[in-house]
Amino acid sequence: MSSIKHIVVSIFTLVLIQGCGVYSFSGTNISPDVKTFQVNFFQNQAPRIFPGIDQRFTNQLQDLILNQTNLNLTTSGGDIVYEGEIVQDYVAPNTATSDITAAQNRLTVAVNMRFYDAKDPSLDLEQRFSFFFDYPASASENNIRDEALQVIFERITQDMFNATLARW
Repeated sequence: MSSIKHIVVSIFTLVLIQGCGVYSFSGTNISPDVKTFQVNFFQNQAPRIFPGIDQRFTNQLQDLILNQTNLNLTTSGGDIVYEGEIVQDYVAPNTATSDITAAQNRLTVAVNMRFYDAKDPSLDLEQRFSFFFDYPASASENNIRDEALQVIFERITQDMFNATLARW
């Protein structure tokens, strides 16, 4: 009777382990062949140009991938490559008051991204990502811009990561 229990437990354990396959606790779905990544400079091609946001975005994407994977950053010949450009950076009124004036403004940034996987070209992707930040119309855009870009870039870089490496 004891040997039957051991056989049943062994079979159950084997099936459980086999069913799990390869799993990453970071939520990534990266081939074991991929060791390096490269993030090319995301140039600001939006009609409104604010100095430094292109470098800030590029650095934030690099930092996110470094922090959420075990891949090594390289400047050329990466197993996976991110490139693209910032294509929109604009402010528009979002809500109005009864006086027909803006009560809230919305800063929106959009980024075109191209992703290349040298190990598996079927995973290559080109996609546009955007996000926004709402702020009171009484506030100056210059005063909220740093905070707004932090929120927007966090969301866009995480969305890019999820689309390319987590494949959500």
